[in-house]
Amino acid sequence: MPFRVLFRVFLLALFTAGSLSAQLAVVPGPVRVAVVGLEHGHVDGFLEALKQNYFNEVQLVAVSDPDSALLAKYQKKFGWPDYLIFHSEAEMIDKIKPQAILVYTPVGGHRAAIEIAAERGVSVMVEKPLTISMDDARAIRATAEAHHIQVLVNYETTWYPSNRAAYDEAQRGSLGPLRRIVVHDGHQGPAEIGVQPEFLKWLTDPAQNGAGAMYDFGCYGADLVTWLMHGEAPLTVTAVANHDKPDKYPRVDDDATIVLQYPQAQAVIQASWNWPFGRKDMEVYGATGYAITVASDHLRTRHEHESQEQTQSVSSLPDAEKDSISYLRAVLNGKITPRGDLSSLDTNMVVMQILDAARESVRTGKTIHLTNIAQ
Repeated sequence: MPFRVLFRVFLLALFTAGSLSAQLAVVPGPVRVAVVGLEHGHVDGFLEALKQNYFNEVQLVAVSDPDSALLAKYQKKFGWPDYLIFHSEAEMIDKIKPQAILVYTPVGGHRAAIEIAAERGVSVMVEKPLTISMDDARAIRATAEAHHIQVLVNYETTWYPSNRAAYDEAQRGSLGPLRRIVVHDGHQGPAEIGVQPEFLKWLTDPAQNGAGAMYDFGCYGADLVTWLMHGEAPLTVTAVANHDKPDKYPRVDDDATIVLQYPQAQAVIQASWNWPFGRKDMEVYGATGYAITVASDHLRTRHEHESQEQTQSVSSLPDAEKDSISYLRAVLNGKITPRGDLSSLDTNMVVMQILDAARESVRTGKTIHLTNIAQ
C-alpha cells in the first residue's frame, strides 16, 4: 500500500479515536436544569439558593407550570426573562433540551412529569417522596429502565453530615448488630408555619400527597431506615395515624407512627405535624452502642466499655455529595452510581413499599406483610 494511502488511513483512525474520546469525555461546566412545577414550597428555597450563588454547578435554563398566575408570581420575584417561561413541560424540553429536570409539582404529579421527561431521554430529580403509590412507583421504575434515564429523589436529610456519621458508625461495626432505629421528623404543621397557599392546598389533599404527615414526613424515616438496612424491606409494617387537628386537616392525618419489623431489628418512624418545634433527627441502637444525630452536624455516641456519652461535631460531606445539585451533576457525569444510596430509585422503591403499606395498615387496622419487589 502506498505511503500516501497509509498516511490517510492513519489520520482517519486518529480522527475517529479523537472523536470517540470527545463523545465519552465528561462535559465540563454547570448542569443545565429546568424546573417543572412551582406548587411545591421547596422550590422557593432552591431558587433563593440559586439567586445567592449557593450552587455554582447549575444553570437554570427554563421553568414550566400550567398556572399562569404562579409563573407570574415567581417571574416577578426572581426577575426571569420571558424566554425562560413555559406552560408545557413537553414543549419546554423539546425546545430547551435541558440535561435534567427538577420536579416541584405535587407528589401526585411526579409520575406524569417523569414519563414526559423519560420519553425525551431526560433524567429527573423529584422532591421527596418518589410518588404516592406502589402502582405509580412500579410504572416510574419501568419508564426509567425503558428509556435509560436516572430518577433521583431529593430529601433534605440526605445532605446532613450527622446522618452520614451515624451510618458510618453502623458500617464500621462500632454499634454492634443493629437492633433499633427511631426517626423523628416534622414540625408544628404546614398551616401553623405558614407554607404557601398552593403548597398547603395539595399537602392536605390525599389524592395529591398520598396522605398527610405520614407521607410528608414519614418518607424521611423510611428512606434513612432502608439505607441503614442496605435496601432490605421489612417483614411487616404496622401504622397508626391521628387526626388531632381536624379543623385544620380534615382529610389527612397530622400525626403517624410506623413500626417496621425486620428479622433481627425494629424501626420506629414518628412523623408529625404536631411537634412543638421542627425536628429531623435519628437514633440508631446496636447491641453494643448507639449513635444519635443532633441537628445536621453533631452526633452523640456511646460505645461498649465507655463510661459516658460523647458529643462530636461531624465533618462535612464530600463535595460531590454536599447538596442535591452537586450530587445530580456527579450522577449525570458518571462519577456516582446511584445504587443503594438515599436518593437512588432502588432505595426509594422500598420507601414507597413502606409508605403504601403504612397507609393500608391505617385503613384496615392490620399489620401488613411485605413481599419482595425486586422483580
